[in-house]
Amino acid sequence: MPSHRLTEPARSGRPRSAAADAAILEATRASLVDLGWSKLTMGDVASRAGVAKTTLYRRWAGKNELVVDAVAVLFDALELPDLGSLAADVQAVVLQFAALLERPETRTALMAVVAESTRDEALRDRRRGYAIRSWRGRNVSSCRAVNAPSGGANCPSNRTRRWLPGRPT
Repeated sequence: MPSHRLTEPARSGRPRSAAADAAILEATRASLVDLGWSKLTMGDVASRAGVAKTTLYRRWAGKNELVVDAVAVLFDALELPDLGSLAADVQAVVLQFAALLERPETRTALMAVVAESTRDEALRDRRRGYAIRSWRGRNVSSCRAVNAPSGGANCPSNRTRRWLPGRPT
């Protein structure tokens, strides 16, 4: 499971359990669905995941970091297809995104993070930072304008704007 934390502290002792990480992230999303952002606590997540609160705090500094990571792992499954055209690639990604949003835990968790980040600058920065790190390392085959005869060295927004409904061409 990929880590979304900015830095991994040096550790000694036994390795962390991937199963515990997965249980914690799932418990976080379930808590968001059941309790909402304001009532979600690290204690509740720990109890649902079957781990000690100290286990959570060894991995995450607080609720903001934990929730962003719990949402972020859901989007790691999105694949950037290479279907032969920018329109087909964009459509495939949008359909994958829509399928994720049909899941109550994804929809609730994402809405909670976005809503809370309007009030919390640190959370907003963390959310933005994840998005940049997540997509920067991927092979963005969907940016076909780069390879088009009239394309430049980058994928300028005006070349992709025509694919967005309601946008000027």
